[in-house]
Amino acid sequence: MTILCVRFQLPPADEAALPGLLGLLEDFTPVVEALPPDGALADLRGAERYFGRDALELASVIRVRALAHHGIDCAIGAGPGPMLARVALRDARPGATCAVPEDPDAIAEFLADRPVAALPGVGAATARTLCEYGLDTLGLVAGAPLSTLQRLVGAKTGRELREKASGIDRGRVVPNAVSRSLATERPFTRDELDPDRHRRALLSAADELGARLRALDKVCRTLTLTVRYADRSSTTRSRTLKEPTAHSAALTKVAYGMYEALGLQRARVRALALRAEGLDPAEQASYQLTFDPLDEKARRLEEVADRARAKFGPHAVMPGALAA
Repeated sequence: MTILCVRFQLPPADEAALPGLLGLLEDFTPVVEALPPDGALADLRGAERYFGRDALELASVIRVRALAHHGIDCAIGAGPGPMLARVALRDARPGATCAVPEDPDAIAEFLADRPVAALPGVGAATARTLCEYGLDTLGLVAGAPLSTLQRLVGAKTGRELREKASGIDRGRVVPNAVSRSLATERPFTRDELDPDRHRRALLSAADELGARLRALDKVCRTLTLTVRYADRSSTTRSRTLKEPTAHSAALTKVAYGMYEALGLQRARVRALALRAEGLDPAEQASYQLTFDPLDEKARRLEEVADRARAKFGPHAVMPGALAA
């Protein structure tokens, strides 16, 4: 096992701690890939030789340092490749590391009984298609004829899906830096199936992000939606905005568009998260002028609402759909 997938147990208010936690990983290896909002991949091949310890021992040291220096625990998955490490993370719990063995037969056994949605990159639509044809576990997918998979999900996707289900991990860790971003999450008190409640949560999250961006005099260029499901899997989608903005109505429209594009049907959703990425100073952003009086009125009302929130608190003004 040479790759670690680490998920830090970050409270929503402590998202700014992620860059420091990535720095902690970089004390062991320069090959660290950020997985916002709370995770990272780390390639420890060089670190194992340098420190004379295997990946599991280094994972224990990383956990202790995260607790000692940041007061934050983490769950860690380990495997011979990034994909396998991310699958292992699904079974990891804070204080323990779940490891995928390196032997090919043991890898196949580890994956066999897991649902197809456990594979990174397999969304709800693909998983639903496979399950409709009885291919609901990775073992069944690995044993299915390649032609069948390609007919169901496409030539390239079918080939990659069969390789991954068989434990063939061709991925690599690509070093990057954590995006300049703001995030907010809306967890549900119980697994929520109602699309109307999903949309209300998105409206609330987009309204909060817009207010926070405007308070910082920032605009964002990209919006990312993460949907967390009852089985601990998640789907993430990003969309680049037509123009950088901090306008809550524009953010809400994009968030609704990404949600609708997922085509969720009776999905048991545990939480919805929005992240505004690619932040720039508002004064440097271009703004397309419009002759739409409703748009201008909405922006003026937004300015008034922001002043009211600054004086009376963040919940002094909110969209009418959230007041009920």
